[in-house]
Amino acid sequence: MAGTAGTPGTPRVLRAMNDRAALDLLLEHGPLSRTRIGKLTGLSKPTASQLLARLEAAGLVLAGGTTEGRPGPGAQLYEVNPAAAYAAGLDVTPDRVLAAVADVTGRTVGRFELPTPGRRPVAPVVQQVTDALDGAVKAAGLARADVHRLVIGTPGAFDPGTGRLRYASHLPGWHSPTLLDELAAALPMPVEYENDVNLAAVAEQRLGAARGHEDFVLLWNQEGLGAALVLGGRLHRGWTGGAGEVGFLPVPGAPLVRKVSRTGSGGFQELAGSQALPGLARELGLTGLPPGPYYEAAAALVARAAEADDEPHRRLLQTYATRLATGLASLVSVLDPELVVLSGTSLAAGGEVLRDLVQDELEELAASRPRLVVGDVTDHPVLRGALESALATTRDEVFDTSR
Repeated sequence: MAGTAGTPGTPRVLRAMNDRAALDLLLEHGPLSRTRIGKLTGLSKPTASQLLARLEAAGLVLAGGTTEGRPGPGAQLYEVNPAAAYAAGLDVTPDRVLAAVADVTGRTVGRFELPTPGRRPVAPVVQQVTDALDGAVKAAGLARADVHRLVIGTPGAFDPGTGRLRYASHLPGWHSPTLLDELAAALPMPVEYENDVNLAAVAEQRLGAARGHEDFVLLWNQEGLGAALVLGGRLHRGWTGGAGEVGFLPVPGAPLVRKVSRTGSGGFQELAGSQALPGLARELGLTGLPPGPYYEAAAALVARAAEADDEPHRRLLQTYATRLATGLASLVSVLDPELVVLSGTSLAAGGEVLRDLVQDELEELAASRPRLVVGDVTDHPVLRGALESALATTRDEVFDTSR
């Protein structure tokens, strides 16, 4: 039938598959010659030439420079056209909305931060989102309509049944039952919503310490304590989107917290969350605590303890490691992951010193013994994950030449 995408095995579909393979190679390796693309894809020189001509005509690749360092004229190099599409991501916290725009190659071309101080939103959420997005779009020299897709990362998760944000009572203004409809009406591009820790895991899976791993847990400790669960290469979100909300996990060593949906906290959060570290430092007699919000103070304390060589700081780091391993033991006992990634400022600040301590404790507390690593994506991992998520869908759509 005219206008259909074709059926598997037809020349049209096979051409589209070769097109996508070539585009993915260009994204991974950068500019390549026709000969190199032919070797990497297994295509003949004439077929590779036809492919590149087709992609260039579609605006998906550009002819750039030439190869150097060999006798004779250099070969023409081709690269993905960065302007073929743009995607955007937002990282939302109670204090600010951080927005960025990336071109289709993944390069960030614009970023903007909108402060949102105070317990009540300074502006309606729809205005916060559009103002932050417009700021990043303007910084990129683009218009809002140029953005192909937007992914918004927030604490908690939007319940797929009700559309309401759950597990994030500390995020003011985001709990209206009509919010998603209002955002859809205000924005010209498709919008997706994802838990912030899940997006940090996406960043590590695509770009960082979890590359090549199909089963891993990312433990996050920054403003809140949470986890992302990746099983069989895919995020496990659970029935209501609440999989990974481990801050509510009852754990030994912490009082049993009841009515956690009202308190917004649970045993693991109280035991090992960032807000527990300044109090632990005072109990150990440490003075001169860092100023600033509790999560910034916690990261500074952990960094100081990892570098110090005195008994109070060693005890702080060891106690913190034991508390982290206490909650992790429950996770790995159930999930048996291959890898655990430690992420968020209150974990990353401890580096390999903290990682070693948690690894040793976990081997004592759990029968399963996954390898622990410190996350590699440290520059706004939630925002990077939002961009990677938006780019993945954007590329699937824009790079599909079978249509």
